[in-house]
Amino acid sequence: MTSLASTSTTDIQPIKPSAPSAKLATALLLAALADWLFYDQRIGLSLTLFAIATACVSALFNHAAFNLRRAAIGGAVLTLGIVPAVEELNTLSFLILVASLATALLLATNPDTTEFTERARALRNFLLLGPFRFFLDAPQMLNVSAFTRGIALWLMPAALGTVFVALFAAANPVIEQWVSLLNPKVVFGHVNMWRVLFWTLMLALVWPFIHVRWRRKAIVTSTEADGPVPPPLPPMISAEFLGPSTILRSLILFNLLFAAQSILDGIYLWGHVALPDNMTYAAYAHRGAYPLIATALLAAAFVLVAMRPGGPAEKSKVIRPLVYLWVGQNVLLVASSILRLDLYVGIYMLTYWRTAAFIWMGLVALGLILIVARIALNRSNRWLVCANLTALTIVLYGVSLVNFDAFIADYNLTHSSETGGNGVKVDANYLLTLGPQALPAIDKVIALRGGDYCLAGRRDRLVESQRQDLAWRAWGFRSWRLQRRLDAQAKIQPGDQPAG
Repeated sequence: MTSLASTSTTDIQPIKPSAPSAKLATALLLAALADWLFYDQRIGLSLTLFAIATACVSALFNHAAFNLRRAAIGGAVLTLGIVPAVEELNTLSFLILVASLATALLLATNPDTTEFTERARALRNFLLLGPFRFFLDAPQMLNVSAFTRGIALWLMPAALGTVFVALFAAANPVIEQWVSLLNPKVVFGHVNMWRVLFWTLMLALVWPFIHVRWRRKAIVTSTEADGPVPPPLPPMISAEFLGPSTILRSLILFNLLFAAQSILDGIYLWGHVALPDNMTYAAYAHRGAYPLIATALLAAAFVLVAMRPGGPAEKSKVIRPLVYLWVGQNVLLVASSILRLDLYVGIYMLTYWRTAAFIWMGLVALGLILIVARIALNRSNRWLVCANLTALTIVLYGVSLVNFDAFIADYNLTHSSETGGNGVKVDANYLLTLGPQALPAIDKVIALRGGDYCLAGRRDRLVESQRQDLAWRAWGFRSWRLQRRLDAQAKIQPGDQPAG
């Protein structure tokens, strides 16, 4: 009896529920937070709160890899990235926030990457490959092999239990009603597949920040070749094709061509000489703005290839002044393009694409100046790329803080013929596409037109959208300032404002 009892107790294995991984549980909590903040909601301040929560969770699970100095720098980068999103959430501020979050994580947890190219490669891999790592790590986190063994252990009880439930349902209508609720069609009818996909996407996005894993740089050791060394590959560009004599002739020709273009711009754009018949200043300006920028970019590419570091042309005392002259003419060309676009905008008003063109032209001019600096200071092309990327980052960050919706709307109203400007009549339809930030300008247009009821009705929909932006999930500092301005205008001139 004793032996039987002891044998029976040793054959029965206790059921020990396996505790879920802390990282996976935290990822599920972040996905639940994202569901509460984002799903079927207007997004604004909620994205900033979620980014802060993700950063805090990442710091909690990866604090062992932190260094105080690097963590402080990463925190400063993240703070700078949050500011544009708090000001106004748009595509650019969203990209800045994502980039700052990933950069802060890189600085804080990956001390091995010190060079710019290494950091750029690590961020590229993190952003492109990181979201797919969840689907590779999930089977290990869930311990699929143990899960399979658990299914085998529960197969017999589940099968017999199903038989018993079927018998009970046949005998008891209440149980039959409960069983009917387990109908797969009914169950899937209550499951929102879009929400399931949303949770899956959120888990994939937050997982790289929780389970941080950077690729380590492989160390390659050189060994002596066993066989004969193959001959070197022929150069991609022959000395005759892009040698000093070819570059010299090219620069002389290019400078003459650019000088002719610059003289024409000086006569018609800067000197305001009368244009040929059937041509207006607006048509002249609009036709040449973008092709000239393409020309400047092509010229910059030629200079980079021709004046490559260590090349024979870079040391020539004749070629270097011609390069400086040509780059100077390209800068003048960009300035003419900016003037062309300004003349066109002065008549046909400002748009987002034209605003972006102004910024792009300024960056092209700066890039040309940096090319001259690289040649004069004898720096590498890597220095040039880093300088241009730094300038681009500063410009994009500054642009993310500018309220272009209100700026474009106010500019178009101020320069329109309806307010005494030289431009065409205000395009009210375009102002409406700018969103609630254009409401002050739209109100002025309605007042100028003596109460445009059709425009006033469409304006009311923007007011409703602005009110929705004041919900805490969608809150933005810019929307809050706009509401204060609208409230102040309503108090000063209540009779002039349309009902909203």
